[in-house]
Amino acid sequence: MANLETVLPIILYILGILLLVVLIILGVRLIQILDRAEKVIDNVEEKVNSLNGLFYVIDKTTSSIDLISTKVVSSIVNLISKIFGKDKEDDTNG
Repeated sequence: MANLETVLPIILYILGILLLVVLIILGVRLIQILDRAEKVIDNVEEKVNSLNGLFYVIDKTTSSIDLISTKVVSSIVNLISKIFGKDKEDDTNG
């Protein structure tokens, strides 16, 4: 029984030290993985930022095309409503 009282704490200390060493190794590996991930994210961010000018040009182009098409459609609608609107007014007055 006396041997067990001296051996058990020693075993627990050894297991605690091993656990601490394993946790330190895992922490170092995790830091290395996070550094690599940060480099990849920075690289992707640089590439996306380089395309911002292209996206700006595309946005302006689509806005101008939308404005032109809206004006054309509204002109056509006004023309058609004037043509058919006069016929209705002539019918109601006659």
